[in-house]
Amino acid sequence: MQINRRGFFKVCAGGMTGTTLAALGFAPTEAMASVRQYKLPRAKETRNNCTYCSVGCGVLMYSLGDGAKNAKPAIYHIEGDPDHPVSRGSLCPKGAGLVDDIHSEGRLKHPEYRAPGSDKWQRISWDDAIDRIARLMKADRDADFERVNAVVNRWLTTGML
Repeated sequence: MQINRRGFFKVCAGGMTGTTLAALGFAPTEAMASVRQYKLPRAKETRNNCTYCSVGCGVLMYSLGDGAKNAKPAIYHIEGDPDHPVSRGSLCPKGAGLVDDIHSEGRLKHPEYRAPGSDKWQRISWDDAIDRIARLMKADRDADFERVNAVVNRWLTTGML
């Protein structure tokens, strides 16, 4: 490699400049590094269970709306609960995507009822929905409950998960 006197001084000057800046604390890696702000410092943390399957993995839901007057509560982050005995902080892909389901436009937020033979859904209150479900389940149980003996009792027409 051929280097002339002028090129030699350029290399030395560049090296001295870089060394001086590094000694003063202006090294590129340190100048670009900074403490990243954690995105959940003022969030309200709520513990819950995942709603997808019967495993019951634990989730932590973070929402804005810490009680301030004009703050509207909204869930913006969901992660696995590391203290939950079932999942120990891990979630399946469906559980990890819960926040997308919460904000989905197609999500039902109110109970609806469709009368037999009708093609229209009508919104009903939560009290009406729960009363209707309880009334129909009780009627089915009364009609089909089998009392075999004092130990074995069966209700074979309804199953639950």
